[in-house]
Amino acid sequence: MPLLIVFISVLVLLALIIAKCPPLLALIIVAIFAGLLQGMAPGDIYHSIEQGIGSTLGSIAMVIALGAMFGKLIEESGAAYQITTGLIKAFGVKHIQWAVMLTGFIVGIPLFYNAGFVILVPLIFSIASRAGLPLLYVGIPMAASLSVTHGFLPPHPGPLALAAIFHADIGKILLYGLVIAVPVVILAGPVFSKTLRSIQVYAPAGFQSNPTIEKEKLPSMFTSMTIALLPVAIIAISTLIKSFLNPDSTVLRFFSEPITALLLAVLIAAYFLSIRRGKTAKITSELLVQSVGTVAMIILITGAGGAFKQILIDGGVSNYITEISTNLSLSPLILAWLIAALLRVAIGSATVASLTAAGIVQSFTTQPGVSPELMVLAVGAGSLMFSHVNDTGFWMFKEYFNLSIRQTFLSWSLMETIVSIAGLLGVLLLSLVIL
Repeated sequence: MPLLIVFISVLVLLALIIAKCPPLLALIIVAIFAGLLQGMAPGDIYHSIEQGIGSTLGSIAMVIALGAMFGKLIEESGAAYQITTGLIKAFGVKHIQWAVMLTGFIVGIPLFYNAGFVILVPLIFSIASRAGLPLLYVGIPMAASLSVTHGFLPPHPGPLALAAIFHADIGKILLYGLVIAVPVVILAGPVFSKTLRSIQVYAPAGFQSNPTIEKEKLPSMFTSMTIALLPVAIIAISTLIKSFLNPDSTVLRFFSEPITALLLAVLIAAYFLSIRRGKTAKITSELLVQSVGTVAMIILITGAGGAFKQILIDGGVSNYITEISTNLSLSPLILAWLIAALLRVAIGSATVASLTAAGIVQSFTTQPGVSPELMVLAVGAGSLMFSHVNDTGFWMFKEYFNLSIRQTFLSWSLMETIVSIAGLLGVLLLSLVIL
C-alpha cells in the first residue's frame, strides 16, 4: 500500500505539472494529498510540511542566495567571458572541445545551470562559426559540464539539499563528486559529441559573443579564474587539511562550511570584480539584491520538495521501502539511483526528483557500510536521467540550438542519459575504495 501511495502521488504531481501548475503549488498540494492517503491527521500533515521545509531550507537557503550573488558578480564583471576566451586561446581550435568542456566546468561551479548556459551559448555559436565546426560538436561538451556540476557538486542547490537530508559532509561530497565528474564529463562531452557531427544545425541570428562591458575594463584572466574557483578551493582545502591533519579543528570546520566559503567569495568578488573596477558600493549592493530575486523560486521549490519528502518519511513510506529492500539483491546506491531516475523521467525536474527520492531512501544511510556522501551522488546521478519534453532544460537546449524534437532527443537527452549512467558507475567504483 505505501508504494501505491507513492505511485499515485507521483502521478498526481506529474499531472499537475503537465497542466502548468507551478511546481511550488504542485508539491505542496501533493504533499497534503499523500499525507491524507497515508491516514495522517491534518495537524500532523501541517507539522510534517513545516518540519520538511524548515529542515531543508535551514541549511541551504543562505547558500543558494550567496551562490546567486557570487554568480551574478562573475557574470556582470565579464570574468566568465575572460575565462572562456582565455582557455580557448590556450587550447587552440584543434582541441576546442576540451577547451569548451573545461570552460563549462569552471563556469558551472559558481553559476546555476541556466545562468551558465545563457552566458556560454553565444560564445559557442561564435566558436563553431569561426572554426567551421558542427554546432553540437562544440556545444555538447559545454552542456555536459554544466549538467554534471549542477547535479554532483556543491554549492548547487540539489547536492546541498541532499547533503542536508542524508546528513552528509559537504567537503567529502565535493571531493568525491570531482573524482566522478571528470571522467563523466569527458565521456558525455568530447567523446559523445563526436557521434553528432552529422547533425547539421545553425545558430539563430543575432547572437553576439562579446560582453557588454568594454574589453579594457574586463578583469584579468588570472583574477577571473582565481575568484571563480575561490569557494570550491576554500571548501576543498579546508576539508583535506581537516581530514588528514586535524579532524577536530573548529577553525577548519568553520572554513569548510559552504556558507563561510561563499560569504568570503562574495565579499572578495564584490571588491575585486565590482568596487575596485569603478562601481560604487550602492550599485554593487543593488546588483547583489537583484541576484537573489532570480533564485527566490528555486529556494521555495526546494523547500516544497523537502515538505513532500518529510510527508513520505513521517507517513512510514521510507521505512516500508527499507524493509522490503532488505530482501532485494540491489545495493542501496543502485536503488537510490533507480528511484531518482524513475522520478526524473516521470516528473522532469531534477531537483524535485532528487528531493523526493532522498525522502524515500533516507533511512538507508543508517545501514552499516552505506556512505551518506555516495548516496547524495547516486541520487544526483539518477536525477539527471533522460531529460525529455517535461523538462525545461530540454526545451532551452532545443530552442537555443535550433533543433528538431528528434535531434534534441539524439543529442541532449542521450547526453543526460550518459551522464546519469556513467555517474552511477562512478559511484559504485568509488564505493569499492572508500567503504
